[in-house]
Amino acid sequence: MKADELFLHSDAALREVIDQLDPADFSAPVPKEWSELESLTLLGSLGRHAYDEAWIPDVIVGRAAADGDPFADADLLGDDPIASYDALNDAAGAAVRSGGFAETFRFSYGEYPATEGFAHMATYRAFQAYSIAKHFGIPFHLSPELIEGLNEHVVPHADAWRQWGVFPPAIEPPAGADEETRMLCAVGYWVE
Repeated sequence: MKADELFLHSDAALREVIDQLDPADFSAPVPKEWSELESLTLLGSLGRHAYDEAWIPDVIVGRAAADGDPFADADLLGDDPIASYDALNDAAGAAVRSGGFAETFRFSYGEYPATEGFAHMATYRAFQAYSIAKHFGIPFHLSPELIEGLNEHVVPHADAWRQWGVFPPAIEPPAGADEETRMLCAVGYWVE
């Protein structure tokens, strides 16, 4: 699977979960490990995801916040946060499907070849989808295509990325674990 396809699968997974959020939960706190921001709520987390989506069309052509950040103070969620997120998700997906990627993606934490950059963005989305769903009791499973792509582009780097704090310690999979559980255990995200 190409890395941009992995991104599209992970972006779709996050949207699937976000579209099932209950606005009544927007003021609920979320786990501290989801963000470096203090006292983050579900709505705040959704805002961070909206910000991330808004940047995709720029990131994939080589722009970075250092070039100017038009989204820093923007209200990206408006009066209908889920619909606003979906619109940003649509725009990000369309930009990725159009191709024409820069050779290097510039993130706040460094510059990476496009293939690795897509893997970074896919990692964030896929495991946030899983974490949000588990935390808020949303029925959700990673698709077989997404599991395959994560096993190809992310799991081989799990130990190295773990040293940067991207992943928690690996978990021993339970006996008879399915493919999703084994992959989630490899990156330390599985929740029984």
